[in-house]
Amino acid sequence: MRASKEVKSILLAGVGGQGVLRASDVLCLVVMEVGMDVKKSEVHGMAQRGGCVTSHVRYGKKVYSPIAKKGDVDILVSFEKLEALRYLDFLKPHCAIIINEKELYPPSVNLGDAHYPDNIIEIIKNSFKFVKIVNAGDIALEAGDIRAENTALLGVLSQYLKIDLSLWEKVIHTSFPEKAIAANLKAFHMGRAA
Repeated sequence: MRASKEVKSILLAGVGGQGVLRASDVLCLVVMEVGMDVKKSEVHGMAQRGGCVTSHVRYGKKVYSPIAKKGDVDILVSFEKLEALRYLDFLKPHCAIIINEKELYPPSVNLGDAHYPDNIIEIIKNSFKFVKIVNAGDIALEAGDIRAENTALLGVLSQYLKIDLSLWEKVIHTSFPEKAIAANLKAFHMGRAA
């Protein structure tokens, strides 16, 4: 990856416990390995109770703000379908959207106060051209550890970034406990091939 004056913005969005923050840490480390300036911001409100968790990752030759403004995100990685809907106003018109098929019902749905939309993917595909749907849970299970969903999604994301595969592998090796490295590497490679 060559240094560009342009700043790229990636938004990772999910629910507490899905590994959004670990994934954003790995992404930042990979971008730093390339030699780019990177800034990260994270929001985790009520994450322990299934609340929203987001992380903005912005990188380029020089980055001044860790948070992308509305309409400035190049890639959205949604760890849960409904979370993709929440952040559509942050996206550029020709952005890429990666959506995990997983549905995690918020407390309002579980209590019967709200309805989980049936047509999330349809709504998004009607407004955006580059939408990729994956089942990161199935990938992680096949890789040997359901907790590797986040790494599977990083594998999918890696298809959109011109970063050498060996850098991803190096950072994954150093970001996970020894017993989790093999499953996370496998999930990453399977996500990259999805």
